[in-house]
Amino acid sequence: MLKTNSVDAPEAEATVRAIGEDLLNRMAEHPAPGLLSKSGAYARIMQWAMRDPAFKAQLFRFVDVLPVLRSSAEIVGHLREYLGDHAVVLHPALKAGLGAAGFAPKLVAGPVKAQVTDMARQFVAGETPRDLVKRIRSNTKRGIATTIDLLGETVVSEAEADVFLQRNLEVLTEVSAAMEKDGEGGFSDATSRGPLPRLNLSVKISALTPEVNPADPATSLRALKERLRPLLRRAIEVGAFINFDMESYKLKDLTFALFRSILEEAEFREQPAMGIALQAYLRSADADLDALIQWVRQQGRPITVRLVKGAYWDFETVLAEQRGWPVPVWSQKAQSDACFERLSTRLLEEHEWITAAFASHNVRSCAHAIAQAERLGLDPRDYEFQALYGMADDLKAALAATGHRVREYCPIGELLPGMAYLVRRLLENTSNEGFLSSAASGEVSAATLLRDPAADVTAEPAPPAATGFVNAPNRDFSQTAERERLAQAIEDVRAKLGQERPPIVGGRAIAPREWLESRNPADPAQVLGRWGVATIADADQAVAAAQKAWPQWRRTPVAERAGMLDRAADLMEARRSELTALIILEAGKPWPEADADVSEAVDFCRFYAAEMRRIDAPVLTQRVAGERNTTTWTARGVGVAIAPWNFPLAILTGLTVAPLVGGNAVIMKPAEQTTLIAGVCYDILREAGVPAEVLHFLPGRGEEIGAHLVAHPQISFVAFTGSRAVGTAIWEAAGRTLPGQTQLKKVVCEMGGKNALIIDDDADLDEAIPGALYSAFGFSGQKCSALSRLIVLDGIYDTFVERFVAACGSLQIGDPTDPGTLVGPVIDEEAQRKIRGCIDTGRGEARLAYQGTAPAHGWFIGPTVFTEVRPDHRIAQDEVFGPVVAILRARDLDEAIAWANGTDYALTAGLFSRRPSALRRAAAELEAGNIYLNRAITGAIVERQPFGGYRMSGGGTKAGGRGYLENFLVPRLVSENVLRRGFTPPDE
Repeated sequence: MLKTNSVDAPEAEATVRAIGEDLLNRMAEHPAPGLLSKSGAYARIMQWAMRDPAFKAQLFRFVDVLPVLRSSAEIVGHLREYLGDHAVVLHPALKAGLGAAGFAPKLVAGPVKAQVTDMARQFVAGETPRDLVKRIRSNTKRGIATTIDLLGETVVSEAEADVFLQRNLEVLTEVSAAMEKDGEGGFSDATSRGPLPRLNLSVKISALTPEVNPADPATSLRALKERLRPLLRRAIEVGAFINFDMESYKLKDLTFALFRSILEEAEFREQPAMGIALQAYLRSADADLDALIQWVRQQGRPITVRLVKGAYWDFETVLAEQRGWPVPVWSQKAQSDACFERLSTRLLEEHEWITAAFASHNVRSCAHAIAQAERLGLDPRDYEFQALYGMADDLKAALAATGHRVREYCPIGELLPGMAYLVRRLLENTSNEGFLSSAASGEVSAATLLRDPAADVTAEPAPPAATGFVNAPNRDFSQTAERERLAQAIEDVRAKLGQERPPIVGGRAIAPREWLESRNPADPAQVLGRWGVATIADADQAVAAAQKAWPQWRRTPVAERAGMLDRAADLMEARRSELTALIILEAGKPWPEADADVSEAVDFCRFYAAEMRRIDAPVLTQRVAGERNTTTWTARGVGVAIAPWNFPLAILTGLTVAPLVGGNAVIMKPAEQTTLIAGVCYDILREAGVPAEVLHFLPGRGEEIGAHLVAHPQISFVAFTGSRAVGTAIWEAAGRTLPGQTQLKKVVCEMGGKNALIIDDDADLDEAIPGALYSAFGFSGQKCSALSRLIVLDGIYDTFVERFVAACGSLQIGDPTDPGTLVGPVIDEEAQRKIRGCIDTGRGEARLAYQGTAPAHGWFIGPTVFTEVRPDHRIAQDEVFGPVVAILRARDLDEAIAWANGTDYALTAGLFSRRPSALRRAAAELEAGNIYLNRAITGAIVERQPFGGYRMSGGGTKAGGRGYLENFLVPRLVSENVLRRGFTPPDE
């Protein structure tokens, strides 16, 4: 816990203000050139961006895409789309140029690219180690030290990680050689206790290896340390300091774990000098620092802590809200600033073991740290301040003038490809709450700038009470407790294997004549349990019982029926770990996929319950004097839910509870491969209160009882998800009217796809490649929405394919009980055989560019990539339900869209592009039930992305969307004449 200050609060505040005012006065004597000054093109851009959030967003999107634009026409085209008439702010010549009918794009593109490159130079210290040496020497003359950051964060392959590691090693070697010639460093290169390493390098773990998975810290740490050791050894050789930077919240715990783990190795217990960043905008920051201090004391190993506010606030907030997770960052800027001050005090109090580095451009934050250091009697050289290259030069000068050590954070790398870094800096500079923009505006008084942030923290409002449907959040497996909970559940389920699941009709288990085994697809020798094979006689018995019971169930109030679904959702949540573990073992789903399966099942229960409540009230149609017309919905009768194995809980639940809540009776016919999971689903629905007579459990062979139930004259609807062959057979059989049949059957049919993802010339490949990898190979490509065809535009084809194929080699293939597995087994031996046949076909048509090595034991298929594929090849037309991707090369977007639409299917499709016009075209022209732009094409969420396709992908229904329940209901209109001798009721 924090120590109590020995100085009264008013006196301490007076000291902070006095120090802050002195710094502000000194800053006025050293005005920062360029940045937010009152003249110059960059200043105009920044001032405009601060005034106009819409312009800022469009400007930054243009800056972000500019590095990949190869021609003048492309630059001008994007400039027009993003900025239109506002483009003049980048260069005065654009005022006439963009509006002219026949202007030469080169006359516009050149000045624009030069202008943005100049902007980048404000924040990027150079492109080569030689540039960096110049900056370090310049800083040394000013008494300022330097830390180096090599631009580039996410790597998608081992080859890219090798390149990044080599770049770091080269910087250490070349810069150290130059420093050796220079001799001693400057003022900020030494503490009161002696010299510091002049060579100071910051690293981010996401750039060390593609094998960074917070859900699997053990595997990640092994890969990270393998990459990190050569860097640390070189740092020891040249006497360099290494600092671990912090990135997104999901990598925070892994970064801390790597830092501790590597320093606990005997080789690095004493050298090199090392430090780590701490983000004050995180709610966990106080606890993170406490844990770090405890570890440092135990190890007896001095370190440096770079205290920062944090650069991903918007990202973390939006991501958490999307996923239904607690927001990890403070909601108010004042909270972050106040946290920074708490942590500053704590760090200074631990000066024996920790050297504090305060990375802030906020004068108040700096003044507070100085005041606390003076209270503790510390020498000003025993802590330091850090500021970004190209920013806050006046503050750097003021701090140095007061005898404090200052270090400049210098990014180095190619200017335009470093735009991700630049955009973050631009966002900081144009934040209306940012200190620099507030100070530069001249409209904020010194008293306000130096105000105690704790005084501005207001009580956080209670989260709004949930109204209506709310999606169930998936688990965050970057959290240790969640990983431990699921790991234990897997062991618990393993300990209870061997259960039996007989057919159940009317709540009574039926002794089957035949039992079949359910096996673990990752370990086929492991029998998980047995299930009884239902017969045609069992099916007839179930139909008869359901036919007798459903009229009473239809009359059960909707509130009761919906309440049962809500209870079922609660039971699933309570048993989430057990259900997830069973899905992993029986369906072979990796951890995140299995957990998401449970979330979707929960969502189906709660969403359909809410929907049934919504549509229960009679709807008054067109108002006509003297007449009342109302529409109501009523149940269809008895139906069968025929579910697939790939979403063994979610889809089975959805197909079952949607008709149930509408008042129908349902016969559950689960997939043969995942009957044990289906049995637990049945148990949960029964425990939730669904009557035994309206829900029956009939595992069996699809070609026997499935076909019999579809054709049965007393079945009024069929809810099916599965293969095209079975789906079309069901559609045909259900269309026949048999003797004794009293109504036409309703078929809700969802089948497969040959899903395409287009990669545009200007796509962000750092996002497109991970999105494509996950879409294609997540759950071994065994989703009906999985990516099967990559259509890449000619201009970026070679670059994309090289990076994509290289990235495939980093996919973790193996047992899905391992938390880091992305590619597990396929479902059974028959599926394995079929996929191998498709791969053999592809070998005869196209070039096999990559095939991953699959475990020999189990039903595995390694990720497989074909290139040189033509749109008429079978590998580009036939559905392959497995981890196989065909890559096609398209001339332009017209051809790409035509090819994407050129199959029998219309399920999912997508586009990665940074052209607004291309995104609009994809939304309008791609023929698919679900179209995804700049994101993966799998992972639809109930209500948010209602799911379903058309053509040979299905009947156009949308599971998890409004209107889906109406498939299992029939509308009834009541028209009443309310006119009586010239009078009508008042409400008429």
